Amino acid sequence: MNPHDGYIQYIVNPKSGASSSKELVCGFQNYLKQRRFDVRLVFTESLEHACELATQAAVDYDCALVCAAGGDGTLREVIHGLEGSDKVLLPTPCGTENLLANELGFDFTLDSVIQAFEGSTRRPLDLGVLNGKCFTAIAGFGFDGAVIHRMHGVRCGHINHLDYFWPIWRTFWEYNFPPMRVEADGREIFNGRGLVFVGNISRYAIGLSILKNADYGDGLLDVCIFKCTNQACLLWHAFKTALKRHIPGKNALYTQAKSIRVEPVGDPTLYCQIDGDPGPAMPAEIKVIPHAIHVLVPPGAKPAGIRTRLRRMIG
Repeated sequence: MNPHDGYIQYIVNPKSGASSSKELVCGFQNYLKQRRFDVRLVFTESLEHACELATQAAVDYDCALVCAAGGDGTLREVIHGLEGSDKVLLPTPCGTENLLANELGFDFTLDSVIQAFEGSTRRPLDLGVLNGKCFTAIAGFGFDGAVIHRMHGVRCGHINHLDYFWPIWRTFWEYNFPPMRVEADGREIFNGRGLVFVGNISRYAIGLSILKNADYGDGLLDVCIFKCTNQACLLWHAFKTALKRHIPGKNALYTQAKSIRVEPVGDPTLYCQIDGDPGPAMPAEIKVIPHAIHVLVPPGAKPAGIRTRLRRMIG
């Protein structure tokens, strides 16, 4: 694009990420201004506000591009606001993990953002909807949801990877693996104790390829179910997933669908999470919005794997 195409709406979550993220935001803003682009930077006051700002940009004829700086929650709400419009999104990856940006191939440097902007490589992005709430990455049910529920019960401001240690440790020893029932496109595929992941991206936290066949623009949601009744099973599934050998297997189910239903069986204390935030109350009705928006990605970029993400965590 060129400066005559219109202004660039830059939606920034000021509370997301460390100082390096703020440097990335300022660096890209300065890059655009040096090239005489009209950049209109606005700070979000909440996730709902991020959606409102994106909705306003979506219907503004003079807006040529939307940039969003923040974590998965911020990007999710901006995408929700842009859904169905012709506005293209350029993520500026911030946040602790940022699953979506990792999947899109951003390496969290200014160079990768500039490459995406200059390369003009557009990819369609599907959007998941769970009980009316949107998600761009992964919804987790069971142990995964319980960890996020505990994490956000004690969360105060920005978090880092180490902040997850205690919630994971406590949940691991206290979790009782409540049973659940799963339907995919109206057909029951699971009824028992286990872990369920529904998502739009191939790699989860620290690069685990739980939904390894997922394509964020294929119009489908991928579903991975681990049959799991105790802590030893959980460790075994984690080990096999790290080695990318969890599917196929007799204790793992994998499928794709356009609509999924997950509901507790007997025990009502079944938690879920969406994009690292606590999810809505169960049961969960999930559907996909194919090609909800288009995003700019670095040319030739691929999802970041475990080794790449571990290097970023260590610094």
